[in-house]
Amino acid sequence: MTTTYHFDLIKQIAEHIDQGIVQENNKRTPRTYIGGSSLGNDCARQVQYRYMQTKKDEDFQARTLRIFEFGHHIEDMIAGYLKNAGFDLRTHSTKGEQFGFSVADDQIKGHIDGVICGGPVKMDYPFLWECKSANSKKFGEFVRKGVTQANPTYAAQLALYQTYMDLMDYPALFTVMNKDTSELYYEFVPFNAELAQKISDRGVEIIKATRANEMLPRIANESDYFTCKFCDYRNTCWT
Repeated sequence: MTTTYHFDLIKQIAEHIDQGIVQENNKRTPRTYIGGSSLGNDCARQVQYRYMQTKKDEDFQARTLRIFEFGHHIEDMIAGYLKNAGFDLRTHSTKGEQFGFSVADDQIKGHIDGVICGGPVKMDYPFLWECKSANSKKFGEFVRKGVTQANPTYAAQLALYQTYMDLMDYPALFTVMNKDTSELYYEFVPFNAELAQKISDRGVEIIKATRANEMLPRIANESDYFTCKFCDYRNTCWT
């Protein structure tokens, strides 16, 4: 009986915590612009739905929100590692604001993880620093293939940020932590002007289409396409 009693209490505690996480997330003001980190997504229509503030088919569950928050903590942790190692990493302005950019009449915005302006390694500075985290499977793909092949969305984000932050001269430092093993992967990513232009043009295309009340084409002809299966707007898009 005692075991059952404790199990019931634990269940209630877990439910209250999850509810609190979801409720806190729902208080956040929705974006009214296109985030630079999402412009490289496979499907432009998905990005357009976000820009239009279309309601997702399902709200994020507490577990997913914890994963997002965990990623932010990892970013702060690795930033600390770089600073402790003697690198001059700048993540915020003197006013405490995260470095970022705003273009197209504030319709496209992005916030970078940081800029490395100097350090103990003799090399060219400054350069963009972007940090991600991944499970072992995804981490292995970064190690084997590099970011451009392993995650084109991240590659597009790097190119866009290098452009608008005027950090095109030297390769960006892309860092990934394995959330399962705490391994770290580092990669220098040279500026890709062609990709940056392509992603910038996509942003303009999404804005124009939305203002004209037009929906961009779907990425596929069937809803069981791989990208569509994991889309937050799958039902909205296909029904």
